[in-house]
Parts: sequence; C-alpha cells; structure tokens
Amino acid sequence: MFNDIGPLELLTIIIVAVLVFGPEKLPKVIQDVTRTIRKIREFSESAKQDIRDELGPEFKDFEFEDLNPKTFIRKQLDNDELGLKEIRNGFDLKKEMAEVTDAVNGNEYDSSASSASSSASSSGSTGSSGSAGGRIDMTKKPESPGQDERPPFDMDAT
Repeated sequence: MFNDIGPLELLTIIIVAVLVFGPEKLPKVIQDVTRTIRKIREFSESAKQDIRDELGPEFKDFEFEDLNPKTFIRKQLDNDELGLKEIRNGFDLKKEMAEVTDAVNGNEYDSSASSASSSASSSGSTGSSGSAGGRIDMTKKPESPGQDERPPFDMDAT
C-alpha cells in the first residue's frame, strides 16, 4: 500500500503526527485511522463481491484489476490467441526502413545488397558521398552547395 514512501518521508510523517496530535493522543488517532482503513477495505471487498454475484457465473473469473488498460493489454498479449507474437517477431524495422530509404532515393531494394552494405558500413568503408551501397548515413549533416551563404533574414518573423 505504501511502497512509494521512503524512510525519510515516513520519519517526517511521524514527527508531524507527534507535533500535531501530541504523544498522549497519538495512539488513539492511530487506532481510529487503522479502524477506518479496515472498514473501507471491507466495504470495497463486499461491493466487489456483490458485483461478481450480480454478473453471474460466466464472470466468476472477472478481476477488477483487468479494467486497468495496461493490465488488460498485458494479459491479452500473454494470451496470444490471435498470433500477435508471430506478427511482432516477423516485423523487421531495419529492413522496412531500408526499403523506404531506397524507394525515396529511387534505388530498388535488394536484400543481398542490404546485407553487403551493412557489412561494408560496419567495417568502416564508406563511399565518397557518405553512403554505402545506396544507404544514407543519418549521423552526418547533409552537404549543401552553398554552405557559406546564410539563409534570408526576415525582420517580421523575429
């Protein structure tokens, strides 16, 4: 319940409680708070049980934690009735990006050329234009013909 409270925060809460309620009234306040928390938990559990009873026997395995979207998605991905793991494992992002890059550059994508260019780029050899086998090096800045020229200055924009 209080997993995110550290020791320093807990000590601060205790000191503030002693200062506010005093050492004489503090045990009674703690008892009242724990009793209230117990009643709230009992009320919550009875409400959950009433909802389960009203839903019927087909929802006997229903858990309220499943209403949390993250828990629901995690449970559905672990179930894998739809074959989502197979689809996820069959998708190669690097290959797809290489195909898109080659399509934009006007080159046809060849998987053997891709593997050859990736081995060439891993060995450190690059072409004169900074690309190996039609692939673009995204870490370098593009070369522009007039690097000494500044872009036009617009007084109204500043």
